[in-house]
Amino acid sequence: MPQPPPAPDEVPTPPSAEPTAADRLREVDASSPEASEISRILARWLDNWFHIPGTNLKIGLDPIVGLFPGVGDFLTSSAGMVILLEGVRLRVSPFVLARMGINMLINAALNLLPGVGTVGSMFYKSNSRNLELLRRWQAGHAHQVRRSSLFFLLSLLGLLAVIVMIWATLWVVYLWAFKQLWDHFTQPNPA
Repeated sequence: MPQPPPAPDEVPTPPSAEPTAADRLREVDASSPEASEISRILARWLDNWFHIPGTNLKIGLDPIVGLFPGVGDFLTSSAGMVILLEGVRLRVSPFVLARMGINMLINAALNLLPGVGTVGSMFYKSNSRNLELLRRWQAGHAHQVRRSSLFFLLSLLGLLAVIVMIWATLWVVYLWAFKQLWDHFTQPNPA
């Protein structure tokens, strides 16, 4: 039986065409383990690549490559972004995506501190945290992950509000003290 002719605005695809990479990505079921295989590999390489003998500590490429200022941080953050994009592809909640982004920002902020940042990055392991969020989301715990991410974000906003209030209070006290000193030194002395 012959195929009907294509519509005028439709481009026919040859029947022997191989699926493209984009087609293969769309074919992966979001709940399947293959969906986060690349994220699992990246998290392992960046955060838990090898075990330090005599300790329970695992270290990845993130703190090692992060020793090279600028370039190392850019490379590890770019690799970590793949895990975040995997969350976007899996249609993870915006709250969870925000939490994943904040995990990456905390890791990047730690890396800004010379020496201390490398040690902080060894223990914080933002990529493993983000992978765990994706795994819990895929395992059907979406409500718990969304709720804990919302709590995390609200706590972070509350902490930021407290810091801003302390900063504003210190500025008010500073300005008051400056005005007192100014008035004291600029007033004429009664003789």
